[in-house]
Amino acid sequence: MNGHPDCTPPAKKPRMALGAYELTFSQESSYQEDPQSWQFWSVEELAEQLSQRGLQELANKFQEEEIAGRHLHFVSYERLKEMGIRKMGTILDFEKFLHDIGCKTNKWSTYHPSTKIFNDPIHGHVELHPLCVKIIDTPQFQRLRFIKQLGACYFVFPGAAHNRFEHSLGVCHLAGQLTRTLQRRQPELMISDEDILCVEIAGLCHDLGHGPFSHLFDGEFIPLVSGAKWKHEDASVEMFDHLVRENKLEAQFAQFGLTETDCIFIKEQIKGPLTQKHQQTDYPYQGRAKEKRFLYEIVANKRNGIDVDKWDYFARDCHMLGIKNNFDHNRFMKFSRVISVDGVMQICARDKEASSLYDMFHTRSSLHRRAYQHRGNKIVEAMLVEALVKADDHIKIPGKNGSLLKMSECINDMAAYTLLTDHVLHQVMISTTPELQESRNIINNIMSRKLYKCVGQSQPSAGRVISGDDIPLIKSQLIESMTDDDKESEVTLDIDDVIVHLVYLDYGMKDKNPIENVRFYNKSDPNRAVEVRKSEVSQMLPEKFAEQMILIYCKDPQQKAKLGIAARCFENWCSKHNMETPKHFGWELTPVVKRGASQDPASTPQDSRCPDQGTEVTPHSAGKFKQRLSF
Repeated sequence: MNGHPDCTPPAKKPRMALGAYELTFSQESSYQEDPQSWQFWSVEELAEQLSQRGLQELANKFQEEEIAGRHLHFVSYERLKEMGIRKMGTILDFEKFLHDIGCKTNKWSTYHPSTKIFNDPIHGHVELHPLCVKIIDTPQFQRLRFIKQLGACYFVFPGAAHNRFEHSLGVCHLAGQLTRTLQRRQPELMISDEDILCVEIAGLCHDLGHGPFSHLFDGEFIPLVSGAKWKHEDASVEMFDHLVRENKLEAQFAQFGLTETDCIFIKEQIKGPLTQKHQQTDYPYQGRAKEKRFLYEIVANKRNGIDVDKWDYFARDCHMLGIKNNFDHNRFMKFSRVISVDGVMQICARDKEASSLYDMFHTRSSLHRRAYQHRGNKIVEAMLVEALVKADDHIKIPGKNGSLLKMSECINDMAAYTLLTDHVLHQVMISTTPELQESRNIINNIMSRKLYKCVGQSQPSAGRVISGDDIPLIKSQLIESMTDDDKESEVTLDIDDVIVHLVYLDYGMKDKNPIENVRFYNKSDPNRAVEVRKSEVSQMLPEKFAEQMILIYCKDPQQKAKLGIAARCFENWCSKHNMETPKHFGWELTPVVKRGASQDPASTPQDSRCPDQGTEVTPHSAGKFKQRLSF
């Protein structure tokens, strides 16, 4: 498994477990000696081998063109014809020769006759390989048409109507584009067309495992109902296996020269190492050898976060949200180069592109601040999660062997998971069963814009980070922070009335500068990787690369008195924990009305404005909260 990526050791019936299923491919080579030896043949040795097989014409041509063993993988039909080899018998004998020595040949050209053209609003007309089209034309992939890319953002940004389907096509296109660029500019990397196809398939399938409303499902719903540490990447790998098996695509994979090792490579790009072997070795991957480790940085870059997945969602999300994208991924590809860094092959960038990379990560931060973590979006997400949690026991999805599963159980059954999309929202809306009444009420409130109210926002003191595990404690402390007047109020604030939301904004690597993990090169020495310090780029770049905010929501927006109590509790809590005084969002704190006291209409905020003077009069009963707080 850890040998040369282009060679598969012979076996009578190679089989390898791929997740929950097994995929079987045809035997790859009958060569019984060293299947890797061909890549080390010199020009003369290769010519001698060809002569021994009766391919003297090819031997002479290869010697003229100085083709050695390391070049064999790139000898395609088109290149043979360019050298004047046109007899089909000779070409087939040469293909048999390559098969016997264990060298996979190019099974398709970049412009395959079965390639299909897709018109994408972001990338224009893109060509996808026929095997990618076979994957696209399956129920498991088509379900991505019904999963919103940005989840609840569509309830806040009317343009955010795009789905995971088109994003996956875009990532597939960019993955192939970048890999081909590297192949063309650095032939010494020996990037094969099979490598390119595997990277494209990984980009195409990397989001197969997303559930309803994308990150809302695995980030919030599943932890609440099951406590499982489950991520959509886990489901993407399982769904890939399920897709291949259910649609009987094993023969299609073999037709284009892909083996079990290639399937492992595809899944490793999506999820990372599939086994625990990497704990005992420096190199964790099985799909490709160390010399091609850089291929793992294209779809999901664990080293520094610069990958084609981000490039597509930056461009696509900005376009749909109406937010400017400051990063040009096409330019960056022009200046990408693979260089050895401490013995590890990495994708590096031209030194003058350092400022563009800071722009890229700033775009990421801006999208989170302005859209993904927008308080309106997070309020709708909280309400959707609450509705789904209440509905989980009462919505059944058909799974394998006739079983009926709850939404939270579908993650263990890909047949059921295939049927689980954003449609559950409408399933609840049109239901008539009493068990779903609470969920229906919540969704109806979303549709009629009766949303939970954000009562305040603050930031932890410098150096302090609040963990998500602290949220239950924070909610308890908020209730304990009620003043004596609030405790005696006719309106009570319970712990279930409060939602605590933590917003963490960064450049993708917590408080670290991701550019520190990027290596650059200068055109005067393109094979030497160097670091570029922040001070060498600009003196106006950020000093900190992460910040956190805490927001408090109240579930009862109709009772202004309850909103006021929640806001005062948050103020008291922030004061006690040395945090910034909270910002409030455009509503007036309502004075406390004690139990048994009559509500004086003249003292209510809506009547506190003198019609003659046009000035605000804050009632005396408001105590120390005689102020109008706005953001």
